[in-house]
Amino acid sequence: MSDLFRRKTIASYEQGALDTSLRRTLGVWQLTALGVGAIIGAGIFSAAGTAVAGGPNHLGAGPALVISYILVATACGFAALCYAEFASMIPQAGSAYTYAYAAFGELIAWIIGWDLIIEYAVGNIAVAVSWSAYFKTLVEGFGIHIPEWLATDYRTAFQGFEAVRAQGAQAAGVVAQNAAEAWTTAPHLFGLPIIFNLPAVLIVAAITWILVIGIRESAWANTAMVILKLAILGVFIAVGATWVKPENWTPFAPNGWAGIATGAALIFFAYIGFDAVSTAAEEAKTPQKDLPRAMIYSLIITSIIYVVVTIVMTGLTPWTKLGVADPLASAFVERGHNWAAGLISLGAVVSMASVLLVFQLGQPRIFFSMARDGLLPPWAAKVHPRYRTPHVTTILTGVFVAFFAAFANINEVIELTNIGTLFAFVLVSIGVLVLRLREPERERPFRAPAIWIVAPAAVLSCFYLMINLPGVTWLRFVVWLALGLVLYAMYGRRHSVLNEAE
Repeated sequence: MSDLFRRKTIASYEQGALDTSLRRTLGVWQLTALGVGAIIGAGIFSAAGTAVAGGPNHLGAGPALVISYILVATACGFAALCYAEFASMIPQAGSAYTYAYAAFGELIAWIIGWDLIIEYAVGNIAVAVSWSAYFKTLVEGFGIHIPEWLATDYRTAFQGFEAVRAQGAQAAGVVAQNAAEAWTTAPHLFGLPIIFNLPAVLIVAAITWILVIGIRESAWANTAMVILKLAILGVFIAVGATWVKPENWTPFAPNGWAGIATGAALIFFAYIGFDAVSTAAEEAKTPQKDLPRAMIYSLIITSIIYVVVTIVMTGLTPWTKLGVADPLASAFVERGHNWAAGLISLGAVVSMASVLLVFQLGQPRIFFSMARDGLLPPWAAKVHPRYRTPHVTTILTGVFVAFFAAFANINEVIELTNIGTLFAFVLVSIGVLVLRLREPERERPFRAPAIWIVAPAAVLSCFYLMINLPGVTWLRFVVWLALGLVLYAMYGRRHSVLNEAE
């Protein structure tokens, strides 16, 4: 059993960082742009609507969603300080997986590496689906109509069809009508309707190609998209603030603390991404200094933006009308300003494309690190001889995300992504304390302040958000981890580099 908890030394990680085959080209502001690019996306442009207005299985936070964002920002702030300390000590790709290997040992490292697939790859499925919805709205403004059966998933289409049949078109609403149209107009193959999300597949394919050809090109593309989406959000705030009706903020918390807590658990999806910065450790020029700064800078910038945007959004229109896939655009439509809604749709398309890029960048590098440690097959650690990117895992991640984005339901994917990320944050926060006890004298270029307060606060706040997620999400999470343990027992444990060394 002792081999399950064999640890990689930090010294070996430091040497590995020096011997990396990846290209070091990223500075602190490019890394910060990666963090901002990963954080500002579907969480504000899409998930905020469900969190504000509620849904069939949960209460809405109403205008008090701003409190939910502050709560989540605080929890992520505690976790970010723990990540930053690890990143300064272990400047190697792999994020929480790498940190867990040094703190807890191989079994926990495998568990968290497997868990990170939920955060990055599965999370990107939700982002791709949301991107598709905004893209469809955007091109329709130019008179281009994408058939409903080519821009939705099978389950949503069937549910919409059933809702319209049971309630009537007007009572079911526009969203259900569109879904029902997908079901009734789709071509059939062997008696089954052909329904899949083509725009989601195409954007994942485009992002995958950019990531394969180079980290420098990927960083430039991300920075350009970040600048554009921040400018559009700036327009939303500046213009929307002049049309705010203060009476829309009353009642401020229509469902009390229960609504605020549920809203926080749902919009946690908005904040995942600052940790994606750590996956680029081997492509940063000075990772010990720049990674901690980039994580903290990106979290501060995005927290301020989220709070201000939420205040304006809930002031533009009654919170009960925001439970749609595109709440920011709908807030303007409700006030009759369609031109502004079109601008927001453009911002959402650009914004979520940058999230896709950063998350697609992160997942292959985690696979790359796991393969280099022997826990995955050696072909997963191959680096392209010309582009110096982990091209094999980048392409495989792209295929995985594109396939499931074609058929997945966004709400279930978001909930699974949230619980996977929160679990990673909990383990990293505990791991910082473990290393403080095991190796108190080790040099830490960045030391998290008041660590015996910060780390437990991160653990408790993240776990509190986890228990507010639905029971079915916990069940799926447990099944996912159980499958990962089976794979570790069959392959990873026997092929581990540490096992071969022993």
